[in-house]
Amino acid sequence: MRTDRIAAAVLDALDAGRQREPFTSAYPDFSTGDAYAVTARLRQLRTGRGEKPVGRKIGFTNRNIWPEYGILEPIWGDMYDDTVRAIDHGGRAGVMHLPEPRIEPEILLGLEADLKPGMRLVEIAEAVGWIAHGFEIVQSIFPAWRFKGADCIANGGLHGVYFEGPRYPIAKGDRTGLIASLSGLAVTLYRNDEVVDEGVGANVLDGPIQALAHLVDVLGRDPHNPPLRAGEMVTTGTLTRAFPVTHGERWSTRIEGLELAPMAIEIS
Repeated sequence: MRTDRIAAAVLDALDAGRQREPFTSAYPDFSTGDAYAVTARLRQLRTGRGEKPVGRKIGFTNRNIWPEYGILEPIWGDMYDDTVRAIDHGGRAGVMHLPEPRIEPEILLGLEADLKPGMRLVEIAEAVGWIAHGFEIVQSIFPAWRFKGADCIANGGLHGVYFEGPRYPIAKGDRTGLIASLSGLAVTLYRNDEVVDEGVGANVLDGPIQALAHLVDVLGRDPHNPPLRAGEMVTTGTLTRAFPVTHGERWSTRIEGLELAPMAIEIS
């Protein structure tokens, strides 16, 4: 009953762009395991009204930002066909309906094969058929971004919208090289053409493939949610700090160390 109530409350808050007190305030015993049961129920509610899951987002893989949010481990949430959008360079990104939106430059991985616990890192890399660079806009239905980890999980992993840049297919013989090349890439994040932060691939649990491996293991211990399957996409967490956005701002990136197109969006 509590799981159903919390999932319904999350969906209602997201639909209305409304905030509420953290669930852990009302339920001090609300745990990470309880929250992933809410994830499964939230997926049922969203698919029941026609939304289609297309992949997962991993959050808080960047250990550098854990102290800022009082978080001690990564989380994950679902992404849907109406929350992942391809966007042209410089395109308009409608996100101001989300509660307290923040922007995160991330690496997106497309899976060509199923993933299961116990796979070696090179086997996981070999399952990645394409990569892309994008912006995830995260949100908080909890005022001032004050919450506990279980609240974040229940809130869809804080997922709002993902704006996806061009996809780059990876030939089978080149995939194991992704482990080092993605860890070694560097990103510069700009707001209105001014540098606001810099990051590297290794910020996300030592690299995007490593972050993907972490999610594989977490799902292997999850009795409520399915493992990663071929055809899913996984965005692996912010390479920099997350920043609040507001209407009219232009956000862009420069990527070095890997041949990925830069991103530029205008907030609307």
